[in-house]
Amino acid sequence: MTAHATPDDVKKLAALARISVSEEELPAFVAEFEAILAYVGQLESLDIAAGSDILPYANRFRKDGTPHEKGAYTPGLVEAFPSKEGDLLSVKQILSHE
Repeated sequence: MTAHATPDDVKKLAALARISVSEEELPAFVAEFEAILAYVGQLESLDIAAGSDILPYANRFRKDGTPHEKGAYTPGLVEAFPSKEGDLLSVKQILSHE
């Protein structure tokens, strides 16, 4: 299956990325998007029937338990943080509900 990009797809992606794409740039971005989709589409041809046997890796887990006393690092972190209100760390808002 080959996916095809449309100008509307590029506009939606640009809106999600919060970038502006002019009408003049749109054909070039559509072509680049098509090339990316074609490249990623090559994954469909991979034979993954072997399942997890193809990778010699395994998850490593630490033993359950408390690695340190709760709150042991809090005073140092609060002291080092550039913007705070009492013991609360203040950060710039990055998400909006517009």
